[in-house]
Amino acid sequence: QVQLVESGGGLAQPGGSLRLSCAASGFTVSTYAMSWARQAPGKGLEWVSGIWSDGSDTYYADSVKGRFIISRDNAKNTLYLQMNSLKPEDTALYFCARVVGPDLKEYDYWGQGTQVTVSS
Repeated sequence: QVQLVESGGGLAQPGGSLRLSCAASGFTVSTYAMSWARQAPGKGLEWVSGIWSDGSDTYYADSVKGRFIISRDNAKNTLYLQMNSLKPEDTALYFCARVVGPDLKEYDYWGQGTQVTVSS
């Protein structure tokens, strides 16, 4: 069955970096568009970044553009999110998700999430 397992979260200082991983099983990530989304305490789900199935284009929310990089390792069937220049407002539970639909913001499967806390 389809599974997505995120890892790599933790505590980082403002200005620091973290790399999140999302290991997929039950399907091949290179045949689907994939996204990262996050949910901060008391807030709704926020789309963060997405990549099309052929890897031709990547997209970012304005709040993370220029700081985060989404990528994919097809051989490892894994999605990544490199997060640089972290800010306290990046604190959230981060999910990877398999995309259905045309806008990278509709999902049929997602993982349990990995917590990112940015604090000094």
